[in-house]
Amino acid sequence: MLKPHNDKHHETTIVKRGGGKHAHDEHGGAWKVAFADFCLALMCLFLVLWLMASRNTESLQQILTESDGNRTDQGKGVMPEQIGGPRGSLIDRLPMPRTGNADVQGKEEQSTKQNPQQAPSKVSYETKEDLQLLAKALQKMSQDAGLSSNLESIVTPYGLRVMLHDTDRQGMFVRGSAIPTGKFQQLLRKMGPLFARMNNQMLIVGHTDSLQYADTGHSAFSNWNLSSNRAMSARAQLLAGSMPADSILQVVGMADRAPLDTKHASAGVNRRIELLVLTKNQATAVANMFGMPGERQALGPDADTELPESNEDKGELRQLRDKLLPGGR
Repeated sequence: MLKPHNDKHHETTIVKRGGGKHAHDEHGGAWKVAFADFCLALMCLFLVLWLMASRNTESLQQILTESDGNRTDQGKGVMPEQIGGPRGSLIDRLPMPRTGNADVQGKEEQSTKQNPQQAPSKVSYETKEDLQLLAKALQKMSQDAGLSSNLESIVTPYGLRVMLHDTDRQGMFVRGSAIPTGKFQQLLRKMGPLFARMNNQMLIVGHTDSLQYADTGHSAFSNWNLSSNRAMSARAQLLAGSMPADSILQVVGMADRAPLDTKHASAGVNRRIELLVLTKNQATAVANMFGMPGERQALGPDADTELPESNEDKGELRQLRDKLLPGGR
């Protein structure tokens, strides 16, 4: 027979935990999660800023690097602040590709040597009629690129003068830089194959408007640097479009020394790139001007050569100036 359970020998043990309610019990560990989220967001912000800075640095290096790898900013420092209103075009910033045409040109030359019949026939533009045909072809390209109002050309005794200038609606370069806009870059590259088939050589001249930079020191960045860099940028785009390097005789920057609209310092026609396709005789004269002349023709006791300039040339240039000025169309 079982004995009844005796509860007197088994006392209930009660455990009391904690020492009362604390002030931070309501928050728990939520503040740690919030702090971790804040640190993560701050790290992402720094990462984005670092990527943006790296992209801008890379784009600047591409601008200041020529097609052959040489830097064009040696000893010039950083571009200073500008005064006098906006410069260049107001088109959105577009990066300038760094890729060149050295490999493509080398393959084409090798293929031409192996199969001479595949070599494209070279064309010489010497007469006025030939230069007019070239001008029509360039005008058609500018229309296809949506830049018909930005291109003007005129036949002169020393060759074809092609001017690619800014307008109120469309600019050739990004504001205050040598980065070509998308349409201008495409147009220059399409011109490359056309110029690759000609025997003529050309001059590339960069021009700016008359607005000056804030820093006017002798070694500061100026319109001379900007015009030269833009001319070199145009050269790089033509070479990227398969134009041979030996087709370019000279690349110059003239800053604001040759404006087309002298009454308006910031006129778009003053910001331009000029491609001067020279006749054979004129190219020889320019080369002799800076090098050792070959066959000299005595023109007088103190002169051996001279640049062709006639009354007809002056009249055509005057007509071109009147056409480009506001109200002249």
